[in-house]
Amino acid sequence: MQFEYALLDFKELHVSKKVQSLLDKHTFTLVKNERFEEVIQQINGYHKDSWLLPQYTQILKTLFKTPSRDFELCSFELIEKKSNQLIAGELGYCIGKTYTSLTGFFKKEAQYNNCGKLQLVMLAHYLEQHDFDLWNLGHACMSYKIDLGAKVYQREAFLKRWFKAII
Repeated sequence: MQFEYALLDFKELHVSKKVQSLLDKHTFTLVKNERFEEVIQQINGYHKDSWLLPQYTQILKTLFKTPSRDFELCSFELIEKKSNQLIAGELGYCIGKTYTSLTGFFKKEAQYNNCGKLQLVMLAHYLEQHDFDLWNLGHACMSYKIDLGAKVYQREAFLKRWFKAII
């Protein structure tokens, strides 16, 4: 069980100069649910000890293919427009007006510097434009989440906010 959560309120989003420069070039696009299985493959290649074991991956694939009014498993993919290549992506789920990140990846090649952060910023914009109340980035121990503008909430405070947003 988690005791702390990193939550992003969209008004607190921090966009670095390097990421803003990438945004201004318009060379990438963010899409939803177009390359779900490729995102899983990339995550497993990126994380050497991925928790996406075959049995768990099968459950995720089943959830992805089973529409629900209350729960949506989804993938967000950062695509380089020129090459149509998947550069970064993540898996997460939506309940009500919340989005929770589960795991992700980004290409580490030099030409894609800051593309992992770009994917996160573009996802924050997407969520805000689609009237989400908050983004649960999960465990608060990773500094990139705080750098993005997330605040750390203790479990009780997190649950109060989360329960309001899932209704």
